[in-house]
Amino acid sequence: MSLRVGTSGWSYPGGRGTWNGVFYPAKGARPRGFDELEFYARWFDVVEVNSTFYGQPRAQVTAKWADRTPAGFEFAIKLFQKFTHPAMFQQALGTHSPGAAPAALALAGVVRQADVDEFKSGVEPLADADKLGALLVQFPPSFTATPAGVDYLGWLLRTFAAYPLAVELRHKTWSDQSADTSALLGAYGAAWVLIDEPKFRFSIQQNWQAPDAPPDAALAYLRFHGRNAAEWWRHAAAEDRYNYLYSAEELTPLADAAAGLTASLKKAYLFFNNHFSAQGVANAVQLRRQLHQAVPSPLPPALIERFPWLDEPPDAT
Repeated sequence: MSLRVGTSGWSYPGGRGTWNGVFYPAKGARPRGFDELEFYARWFDVVEVNSTFYGQPRAQVTAKWADRTPAGFEFAIKLFQKFTHPAMFQQALGTHSPGAAPAALALAGVVRQADVDEFKSGVEPLADADKLGALLVQFPPSFTATPAGVDYLGWLLRTFAAYPLAVELRHKTWSDQSADTSALLGAYGAAWVLIDEPKFRFSIQQNWQAPDAPPDAALAYLRFHGRNAAEWWRHAAAEDRYNYLYSAEELTPLADAAAGLTASLKKAYLFFNNHFSAQGVANAVQLRRQLHQAVPSPLPPALIERFPWLDEPPDAT
């Protein structure tokens, strides 16, 4: 069984939560030709790509990603927002109007076959290089288990059935009918993403103590968003939502859940999306050690300076 731990994204160049000077060298201290992805791949063997949510993947870019990473490295690619967030997509175009149709109906009218073809051609270089780990299908809390929502999810699963799929659902209606949701995902071997984040009235309910994979799922997929409830909906900057550092005590049950899920599966991905100031990097290293995975050493000096408790114990490898 392959269990890979990484972060959601690898490039955070701006804002108060930048990774520069924390995980990567500061801008003025970088050697000529410094490559953030190559640097990241020295410590991790998988990364979740968020940039493809904001724009369709381009083959010339993903081919370079494959070339810049070592053999065995894998990418989990987030599906373009047009497939999952129609309101956000239309707002980006300046065409969204208040009172638009529910998410599932809007999706049915927005997505075209050309969009599907464009996405598939964009990730093809990664698939050809055997570096495409999974496609992440992340829906917003507004996407509910109405008949239209269920039909659209089924269409999306069929459309991308050639790839390993992981589906993140956030509204409680999906867990209210968990048997049906699990059966739909399982019919396509898709993972039901297990998410750790602040919970609200309409949040999906998931059992971290004894999580179940959908029947016939090919992989497990876990995302750790942090628990910054105070700034989840109200924040000065979007990055503030992810300003959270898990403690070792908080990570222990998450590690246990991962181990339990992966006992019967061939592959599992665990991604930290609490990216503010590289806190997700620190937690990813921490969790790998809790899972008894060797972490390459030494860690970047700036990371140790910010998180001194990461300093290697004498018997670490």
